[in-house]
Amino acid sequence: MALVTLQSNSKAGWMMAALLLLQAFAPPITAQTSSDSCNANLSLDLAFESSTLKCEPVWSGNGFILRFEQNGNVLNILLSAPYVTTGWVGMGFSNNGRMVGSSAMVGWRESSGNWTIQQYYLGGQTPNAVKPDNTESRLAVVSKSQRVHYQGSTIYLSFQIQFNEPVKSKNILFAYGSATPVSDQLSKHTDETSVVFDFSTGTSSSASASTDALKRNHGALNIFAWGVLLPIGAIIARYCRQWDPAWFYLHVGFQVSGFIFGVAGIVLGVTLYNKLAAAVHAHRGIGIFILVLGIFQVLALLFRPEKDAKMRKYWNWGHQWIGRLLIFLAAVNIVYGIHLAGAGNSWKVGYGFVVAILLVSVIALESLLWIRWYKRPTEPPAFQMYSTHG
Repeated sequence: MALVTLQSNSKAGWMMAALLLLQAFAPPITAQTSSDSCNANLSLDLAFESSTLKCEPVWSGNGFILRFEQNGNVLNILLSAPYVTTGWVGMGFSNNGRMVGSSAMVGWRESSGNWTIQQYYLGGQTPNAVKPDNTESRLAVVSKSQRVHYQGSTIYLSFQIQFNEPVKSKNILFAYGSATPVSDQLSKHTDETSVVFDFSTGTSSSASASTDALKRNHGALNIFAWGVLLPIGAIIARYCRQWDPAWFYLHVGFQVSGFIFGVAGIVLGVTLYNKLAAAVHAHRGIGIFILVLGIFQVLALLFRPEKDAKMRKYWNWGHQWIGRLLIFLAAVNIVYGIHLAGAGNSWKVGYGFVVAILLVSVIALESLLWIRWYKRPTEPPAFQMYSTHG
């Protein structure tokens, strides 16, 4: 580290010290330091002709610019981004818009001063799962086409990729990190974005917009189905039997509607899982188990014994407790799903309000039910459910 000695009465010295401090604490990559634009004249040593490249800003907030051209099945890429002295810049290709499972080209300046470009496979969400991918070649990078350049506070990554057929739309990831890789180990990204880029037209759209809508619809449908309709149907069956047979048809109507909406929500969840390939194994597993229980309940309704059959009591018991388990697991999975999605306080408060209303209703109705039983004891309420209608 250089040591600078300043005279206390030297105005120039204090200015120099301030500049050094600003440089020391400045972020390594900022959009304001970029000197590149689509109108800039480039003099770079590329493996392909640069004058015919199309140019599009792809992450304007961080100064990322993509130049590209297709020659048959070969895609020529020149990516530029602001760069000062440290950190890394990367561009990834994904089948589903997510980092996990994608392959990326990453460039940086080593501590020795040399510039490096390396292909990586992003096998997981931890730094240890992000590994150099020279041998498996998930991206068929044309030999000796990958190069890294530095000009005017801007880093340029150039490479060519061989595809099986001309590329049209592709999920593309852009990211940067503030720490220089050590022994080819990437640090966690400082920021990242994903777009759907159409290489035939040069247009891009946010890849997160469609997945955000899927998340909202998936969550809303499942809350409405498993978290509202099914509990209300169970409450009707438990506490409204005096209105026979209306309670039965209301119960069936709520449960069948809840099951249909719930299946729709699960279908959206499967679509979302396929798009994101997210590591939500517990949430997914509980959801599948809930669906199995729901199917079992529907089948049990179709094949219930006659009300005077000996098996009817055991059918009632099984139907009740499977339903209670389903509703409990649904509530747990809804809360867990809201947490996984990072949905925010509005979803938490909204669902908490629904749960509070249901709990208060159940406590009040259960109290009235047991009061009626003590005044006119016949059977305990726990064994009266579903016993009055065939």
